[in-house]
Amino acid sequence: MSRADDRGTARRALIVIGLVLATMLVLVLLWATRRVLIWLLVAVFFAVALKPLVDQVERRWVRRRALATLLVFLAAFGLLAGIAAGIVLPLLDEVGRFADRAPELLREARAGRGPIGEVLQRLRLREYATSHSHQIRQYGAQLRQPAVGLVRGVLETLAGLVTVIVLAYLMVLEAPRIIAATLALVGDGPAQRLRRVGRDTSRTITGYLSGNLLISVICGGLTFLVLFLTGVPFAAVIALLVAIADLIPLVGATLGAILAAGAGFLHSPGTGVVVLVFFVVYQQVENHLLQPLIMSRAVRLNPLTVLVSVLLAAELAGLVGALLAIPAAGVVQILLREYAPAGLRSVPSPATGDTDDDAAGGRHPGDGDRPPADG
Repeated sequence: MSRADDRGTARRALIVIGLVLATMLVLVLLWATRRVLIWLLVAVFFAVALKPLVDQVERRWVRRRALATLLVFLAAFGLLAGIAAGIVLPLLDEVGRFADRAPELLREARAGRGPIGEVLQRLRLREYATSHSHQIRQYGAQLRQPAVGLVRGVLETLAGLVTVIVLAYLMVLEAPRIIAATLALVGDGPAQRLRRVGRDTSRTITGYLSGNLLISVICGGLTFLVLFLTGVPFAAVIALLVAIADLIPLVGATLGAILAAGAGFLHSPGTGVVVLVFFVVYQQVENHLLQPLIMSRAVRLNPLTVLVSVLLAAELAGLVGALLAIPAAGVVQILLREYAPAGLRSVPSPATGDTDDDAAGGRHPGDGDRPPADG
């Protein structure tokens, strides 16, 4: 082998080593900044979801982009604040009432009387508490130690929430300039494709958000009706918590069912059985009727894709990943259909019978030469 071949081999080896080191460096940086990246991803999600509404407000009522964005964000987060107040205020009132009755409940529980005492007696927990009192006191002392970590977690959550709101607001406010600058750089042909991708992405995210909210409202409304008819206290607060939990894919409905059924069993065993049967029946209706009917119009994903995307996203980013997994998978599907070879895009979709071009929002027969709408 000549000296030139040796130099070429050494150069290729150095290039491969450099690429491996660069990839490792990028992965380390992504892992180190994962919290900020998650905040940015959530901000993009809300910005894309709220941008169409801001555009409508700007066209119909307000001519200034900044004012339209401010009004939409105030309305959206005012609604969220109202929902949070509707949950927190009754809970605080109940905590105060419980604190006033705590000594009496404790005496009844020790004597095996009252609702708590009956539950402890039925589950044989009084004997366990008596025989393991020392261990229970040790557990109570250990629970005081993570208080600092809990406070830090609350502060970090609040900081993340404020950051997400500010980022989403700025993204929506500057969206026309960012879109115009990007389209000016790529030229007319790629610009039409980017407009189509942006329009379909916005439609997917907005449709997913509205569909998920609609399903949660249905779940919360039916839960309130069942709890109210069975006489469970604080039916409205419990139903609101169930509706919020139902927003979480896969496990949200189960968490809501555990919460509502637990409240029903505390009221009476018969009520708990009724609530539990209701949730078993409702889950079948939601999974086989509501989800396909509502979500199929927003995000065209088969159940296997939804399950895999939610599991992977939940493992990588926790609860936030689970919430954003389905729209993110829908966006990835749009990108694959748009930028895949033409032969792949013409394959009919097994779920709808449409071609991938049709499902991705491509041109349909009879569209003519109409210019695509801005994304």
